[in-house]
Amino acid sequence: MGTHVASEDRYDSVEYRRCGHSGLHLPRLSLGLWQNFGSDRDLEGQRRILLRAFDLGVFHLDLANNYGPPPGSAEENLGRILARDLRPHRDELVITTKAGYVMGPGPHQHGGSRKYLLSSLDRSLRRMGLDYVDVFYSHRPDPETPLEETMLALHHAVVSGRAMYAGISSYGPAATREAARIMRELGTPLVVHQPSYSMLNRWVEDGLLAAADDEGMGVVAFSPLAQGVLTSRYLGGDVPADSRAGVGRPSWREHMLSDTVLERARGLNEIAAERGQSLAQMAISWVLRDQGPRTVTTALVGASSVEQLEHNLGALDAPEFTDEELRRVDRWAVESDVNIWAGATAGRP
Repeated sequence: MGTHVASEDRYDSVEYRRCGHSGLHLPRLSLGLWQNFGSDRDLEGQRRILLRAFDLGVFHLDLANNYGPPPGSAEENLGRILARDLRPHRDELVITTKAGYVMGPGPHQHGGSRKYLLSSLDRSLRRMGLDYVDVFYSHRPDPETPLEETMLALHHAVVSGRAMYAGISSYGPAATREAARIMRELGTPLVVHQPSYSMLNRWVEDGLLAAADDEGMGVVAFSPLAQGVLTSRYLGGDVPADSRAGVGRPSWREHMLSDTVLERARGLNEIAAERGQSLAQMAISWVLRDQGPRTVTTALVGASSVEQLEHNLGALDAPEFTDEELRRVDRWAVESDVNIWAGATAGRP
């Protein structure tokens, strides 16, 4: 098959917002390639999801060097689909990647060193067949590397033309402010922070959303469905064999389906049903709810099928939450120890 013929009304389908103080715009819902785009998934199925997303106005595709499995395969698969179908639309796409987590053995295959970040970015570009990415992130803070070195690497990625913009992920409020200060002085401001955020993982409300707003950064929220806990898959207490819990993904923890967590998910599900939404749709709507200047720019969702993608996009059609609904949500939407990335911020608060 040849080049995909894109829908002419693709920008009429979804709202998009400016990312912080930059000129970069992102759709309100973006597609994350973390879990469903590795070599263990059918490439044709991945292609259908990506093309449907683009036709529905989801032009932001988020990756990292270690996405798969195995690490690197999500970027390779995206590269194949870009070459086959979406190359004429490269200028419309916002493609982002990261480096920071482990990619291989030795001291220069993880962390925040200049050597690792820039060599990893070069490999990512080769895997995707790209000349540049739109955002290059420091995937996590590294307490063993000076923050100045990590930020200089991001700065160099931009000034060398490998990336259009720079961002950080999972940095705490104080480290976010310091990183932003360093980058401003270098002349390459950070435009985006990517933290985990969901109804069961609200750490960003304790200073991070305020820091991002103060520093002029957009916020890309990942894991708004708490890795599937905030969907209908586990509400009955069973674990489907093909689910993240059933497959035993490395990012999964057994306590995520404790009786307490399931009780909270069921309480939230009742509110969602009254709103005419699924639990997953309400979880996305809630992350994107109006919080004034601290409102999240976009939420990243994965998709294992076109149907799941379209269902998640339905969250954008929901009415705003009433004050009473938010009060009821707060009864159940409490910290539930599902933030497996919390340790990443331990060295830099």
